[in-house]
Amino acid sequence: RPRRCGWLDAAALKRANIINSTTGQCITKLDVLDGLHEILVCVGYSLDGRDIDILPLDADDIRRCEPRYERFDGWSETTAGLTRWEQLPRQAKFYLERVAELSGTPIDMISTGPDREHTIVLRHPFRA
Repeated sequence: RPRRCGWLDAAALKRANIINSTTGQCITKLDVLDGLHEILVCVGYSLDGRDIDILPLDADDIRRCEPRYERFDGWSETTAGLTRWEQLPRQAKFYLERVAELSGTPIDMISTGPDREHTIVLRHPFRA
């Protein structure tokens, strides 16, 4: 089914993971990216002429931020319904590994479709 999504803001995700003491994260809607030639991820911001890699805490600073994006090759293969890491396209694996690195938190689960069964469990979040 059609679903809307925007580019991932890894710098905001990094801040959220720090604030919430996150030990793992779930990436949802990976299949929405299927077929895109290029995928962008916000890796930081330009704030008053200097580069920062995490969302500022101050609302006035946030308003002055300009996003900086890293570009990734997309993939033509479908990820819809996949249930194992090994099944993912090489570019999808690279994207996910980079998201974990940029956000500072490992990925525990990846959803690959709208059904509950469309999930890749890398590390069970309640047994971590």
